[in-house]
Amino acid sequence: MLTNIILWILIGLVVGVLARLVLPGRQGIGWVATILIGIVAALLGGFISYQLLGVDDNGGIKWIPLLISVALAAIGIGVYTGSIGRGSRSRI
Repeated sequence: MLTNIILWILIGLVVGVLARLVLPGRQGIGWVATILIGIVAALLGGFISYQLLGVDDNGGIKWIPLLISVALAAIGIGVYTGSIGRGSRSRI
């Protein structure tokens, strides 16, 4: 169980970092939020890939779940940075 938690944290870190590299510009987001968004995206990407799309578990690197996870993390980071950016602006 502890091994699985550590594995998901590592996968979330990788997915979050890859998502930040894919997004253009600078994101004002910390590493903890990056990891948390990455973990959620990795879980959702795995669920979508294996349960909804029926990706076959053939023993190699799972490119489809990884791509879906990175795309979801990029969307999550974009939404997160967009939502925290709106609160700090003042309108005249």
